[in-house]
Amino acid sequence: MKVIQVGIGGMGNAWINAVLQSEEVTFAGFVEVNEAIIEEQAKRYDMDRSRIFKSLETALKKTHADAVINVTPPQFHKEVSCLAMEAGLPVLSEKPLAGTLSDAQAIIRKSDETGVLHMVTQNYRYNVPTQTLKSVLASDELGKIGAVTVEFFKGPHFGGFREEMPYPLIIDMSIHHFDLMRYFLDSDPVSVYGRSWNPSWSWYKGDASASVSLEFASGAVVAYNASWCSNGQETPWNANWRFECEKGVVTLNDDHVYVEHLMGVEGGEGFRSSLHDEIALVPPIVMDRTAQAYLLHEFYEAVTTGKTPATTCQDNIKSLGIVFDVVQSFATGSAVQSSV
Repeated sequence: MKVIQVGIGGMGNAWINAVLQSEEVTFAGFVEVNEAIIEEQAKRYDMDRSRIFKSLETALKKTHADAVINVTPPQFHKEVSCLAMEAGLPVLSEKPLAGTLSDAQAIIRKSDETGVLHMVTQNYRYNVPTQTLKSVLASDELGKIGAVTVEFFKGPHFGGFREEMPYPLIIDMSIHHFDLMRYFLDSDPVSVYGRSWNPSWSWYKGDASASVSLEFASGAVVAYNASWCSNGQETPWNANWRFECEKGVVTLNDDHVYVEHLMGVEGGEGFRSSLHDEIALVPPIVMDRTAQAYLLHEFYEAVTTGKTPATTCQDNIKSLGIVFDVVQSFATGSAVQSSV
């Protein structure tokens, strides 16, 4: 399968490497508007300059491609994705689905109208720590999930568009964690409430810290506390998670999964205490592919066999909807009922 990659700088490196390492996907061409990035990447990857174009329109005319990988900033996702789908080419797009809810809805309409696949790269679902945690939750050995606590603290200095966004943490990063909430809980939120702020030392223009409470249809309540301008004691990118369940607790701490089972209750009248087994490290599952490599393979299978992938735009709008509901709660200071 031959693909055109639109956007080759920054996150584009991850997709260039994923394709170069794939036995199923090759490049038909590239699109990049920044001349400095073209020069740098052409040298780094020994690219044929004749296959690097300044627009997707030109690339479509000059190459024969089977699909498009969209690695542009969010505000360009609609334009690129819709153009590709109009040309009949399936799209594998970086998250978020789009920079605005209206753009996201336009992408879904185009996918529905054309019948062309649009898939979003929610790569945090497909790494060893999160898949190990998912396997414990899916086994139902701990029973119903009542409450979840998520802590995420990082201090990346990206430069560029992220540092100009109004809510960089929530819009560009927390989409991963909101998507994981849906994935882990097999449920969608019914209401959200939160507040955001920007510490005095923040290098972001918009609010880079937030605290959010989310109630899911399953009955689980999630407490999400996060910052993208932390100055120490950082968590992994996956965040740290704690699931309070009817038969025990499972945690993801520093990318390791731990389980403690409730064994019973002891004591007489008055104070009683719970009995637990020892906290046990869950052996990591084995994965043939992870992250971008997993998603690229899933996209290849979807395009070549018609198998529906998990993160289509039609499903992913539910994760993106959480982002915009949270932002609305920030703006109004009130709880927001799910809009998607």
